[in-house]
Amino acid sequence: MRKIIPLITALAAALSLGGCSANEAPITYTSIPASEAKALMDSETDYIILDVRTEKEYADGHIPDAILIPDYEIAERAENELTDKSQLILVYCRSGRRSKNAAEKLAEMGYSNVKEFGGIIDWGYETTVENKIDNSKGV
Repeated sequence: MRKIIPLITALAAALSLGGCSANEAPITYTSIPASEAKALMDSETDYIILDVRTEKEYADGHIPDAILIPDYEIAERAENELTDKSQLILVYCRSGRRSKNAAEKLAEMGYSNVKEFGGIIDWGYETTVENKIDNSKGV
């Protein structure tokens, strides 16, 4: 009987600790309008603009200073390229679907300051085009 009481006490303690995590709020990201993202870009200094489209889409036009990590590569590349998990990360794609998926993945990976602002199709501000030189033609 003396051995059973400590065992029951330990089991009860383990179960009560496990129950705490069920009450914790899930780690999430925040969706904001493009205008708020632009205001953050204008007022903040330590942030990353993350484009989660394809390389071709990025080359055809992107927000200046955005870095490219396609949404399907977030899990493999984020921790090596986005090293500060508390840094402000502003995420966009073409229409908003991939940016939401990527923002959710980042939040699940422990990134705590992720703001998703939809698609570049709704971005009414400056964009830039990647100028790639084709060296195969002697240019």
